[in-house]
Amino acid sequence: MWPSRSAPSAGGLETEAETIRFQYRRKGKRLRAHHASLVDQRLPELAIDLRPATIYPTDLFAVPVREVRLEIGFGGAEHLLAAARGDPGIGFLGCDPFMNSIAKALAGIEALELANIRLHPGDARQLIERLAPQSLTRVYLLYPDPWPKRRHRRRRLISDAFLRSLARIMQPSAELRFATDIDDYSAWTLARTLRSPDFDWQPAGAASWTRPWPGWTASRFEEKARRAGRPSAYLTFVRRT
Repeated sequence: MWPSRSAPSAGGLETEAETIRFQYRRKGKRLRAHHASLVDQRLPELAIDLRPATIYPTDLFAVPVREVRLEIGFGGAEHLLAAARGDPGIGFLGCDPFMNSIAKALAGIEALELANIRLHPGDARQLIERLAPQSLTRVYLLYPDPWPKRRHRRRRLISDAFLRSLARIMQPSAELRFATDIDDYSAWTLARTLRSPDFDWQPAGAASWTRPWPGWTASRFEEKARRAGRPSAYLTFVRRT
């Protein structure tokens, strides 16, 4: 994978008039008894209420938080839990459509006694549409579904329209952190972000995109990629002021 400021060709760039057809895969293994009980008992307390027309993230937490970050598709919740544990003064919103992932996050929240995580068990766009403007200081999109088949690529989350929706809820200078082990998806993401009027790519030195961020916690998806010999790209985009 070779990220470049010259907007690499990813093939099949969508036009502004085309509809985004992003889809989730919700099926998973049957929940274990304890995980199922957490979903029944704790999820109603921690799930974000989407009924308000505008959601102010700092108001979602029972403890004071100085800023709020969003992780979209947290998988096994390894990064989400480690980040929340590392700084209790930061609030974290976690979105994932898989109930198995939600259950793992709930188990970690219980085990670590975390009070700075709220969850949305569904399409992240449902939450993003309701978040107050400029209310987030960072967004994580780590190892999203690459939809590798050419006919499915328009289901990928990164698109011109999605970047506009993220820009609306991110503060000036807020970071969008994207990681993938799929060469084509890194090129796809760079192509769309480099043409965006809202974001700048900020590689911190030569080949910095090959190294994870400080304090990084690898997910099971990343460990699987490493075992398969696939290197990852770690891309940082900054919301323009």
